[in-house]
Parts: sequence; C-alpha cells; structure tokens
Amino acid sequence: MKALLIAESREGKVLGSCSELVAFAQKAGSDSVMFMVGTDSNLPAYDGTIYLADAAKYGEYNPAVHKQLILDVVTKEKPDMIVFSHSSYGWDLAPRVAFALEAAQFSEVADIVDGDPVVPACNSKLRRRLKAKSTVKVLTLQAGAFSLAEPITASPNVEKIDTDTAGKVTFLGYEEAPKGGVDLGKAAIIVSAGRGVGGKDNIPMVAALAKALGGEYGASRPVVDAEWVEHARQVGTTGQTVSPKLYVACGISGAIQHLAGMKKSEFIVAINTDKDAPIGEVADVLVVADVKQFLPALTERLQAG
Repeated sequence: MKALLIAESREGKVLGSCSELVAFAQKAGSDSVMFMVGTDSNLPAYDGTIYLADAAKYGEYNPAVHKQLILDVVTKEKPDMIVFSHSSYGWDLAPRVAFALEAAQFSEVADIVDGDPVVPACNSKLRRRLKAKSTVKVLTLQAGAFSLAEPITASPNVEKIDTDTAGKVTFLGYEEAPKGGVDLGKAAIIVSAGRGVGGKDNIPMVAALAKALGGEYGASRPVVDAEWVEHARQVGTTGQTVSPKLYVACGISGAIQHLAGMKKSEFIVAINTDKDAPIGEVADVLVVADVKQFLPALTERLQAG
C-alpha cells in the first residue's frame, strides 16, 4: 500500500501538520511519498521523496493548478491513498482530486484499521469504520489524531515538478482573523467548561475557579455552540490552540477536536463523573467527581488559603 501525503507550506514555512501525515502513513503500515508547493529553503523533515512545486511560480493557493500537480504525481506514483490535512487547503483540494479520480473521499479521519478509515460520528461520541468501493481513497485527517512517537530528522529526496496548467485564481496573501476579547494563547492557567457543567447558569463557577487560580476560563465547542460562552473562549481545532502551564478540564469528555487544542499543556487536570472518559488518557490528574460539587469546594479552599 502506498500513500501520497499532501504537505502544506504557508508564507514559506512548512506547517506542523506535515508530521501528522507521516504519522498516519506509519500507523497504516504504508509506504509514502510527499507533495508540497513550497520552497527549496524550507522543506519538511521526511525520509523519502518529496515532489516539490515552486510556490513562487504556482502560488501557495491555486486550486486548479495544485490539483493538476497532484494528479501528475498520482499518475507517476499510483498511490492507494491521497492524504490531506483537514484544513482549508485540504477542504478545497481533496474533493477536487477525488472527483477527478472518481475516488471515494473520507473527511476528518481519526484512525485507520486494516486499511479502512475510521471517522467520528454522533458529535464524536461514536466512530464509524468505512470501506471504499473505489481502488483509490482520498482522505483528510482530523487535526491532532495522529502523532509521531519520535521526531523525524531525515532530509527528503527532492524531485521538482511542473505543469502547464493555468488557474483563474490569483493569490494575494493571508489576512489574520480579528482577535476576540480574550487571547487564551497567552494564559498560563486555563479552566475550561464542557457540556458536563450542566448549563449556562454554571459557567460562573468555572470563571470563579479560573479567577481564584489567577487564570482565564475557556470552553469546549459544544458549550460555545449552545451559546453558554462566546466563541473567543473556545479551545480546540475550530477555536484556539493553547499550551498553558495548567489546564483544568471541567466536564469535558475529551473529543479529539478538543484534545488537539490543549494536549500540549504542561499539566492537565480533568474533572469528570466518568472515570473512563477519553480526557483521562491525556490528564496528569483525573478527579472523578461532579463538577457542580467539586468546583465550588475547590474555589472556596483556594480563596481561603
């Protein structure tokens, strides 16, 4: 089995998601080659061949041109899987490539079992193992779902690739999204609310604990979607990625999307009534308790001390 890994470069710098693509190929037990539109001066660490298209010539975003470049590599390498990150780049290109190849496409793949992609279902409470009817599969990987056991130090063998295809898109540059009222990325301590806190009326007790610890409060996506907390405080792949010294997860089950946004925290405390909740796999301390009882008691003790 062979995988074509589609790495990404932004403003001349390789994105960290490249290592997740390699980790996926390793878990799948697959040989791999890589494709990237980038520069000679900034290449990913990779023990294999990377097909490199010049970003100065083709732009970091040009869907018609990038699609053709990828298809040319597919013709040469004949991979069984074409693997993107589940990013804005992957969202755009994966279906274009899948349509051109008449291949099955699977989005937000969280695991692979015997060559079959596994994707989340029912708000990540369940998982589905899927089988493709086509010979070739096009996948996008859920952020944070795959990680390397050890960093790669090898340098790739570079093969330049070109195309005569002309696109209709002119890439002008990147525009930073406006910042919200709080920048959790700068917080040393974060206390986050999950659906397990019970309701909007219980958010103040999460905020009170954060204040007692000298930190900020955040939230998981379900809490933001329910409008208990503003989006600026969301932690996860569709919110902010944080790495505080202390992260306290209150009533958060531990869906991959949330873990990807906070798993680099130095010390993680999880409070949950379910001792088998996935959050326990990354927590340094798991407190099996009702947050509505535990948080006020902990806050009172901190304030008294």
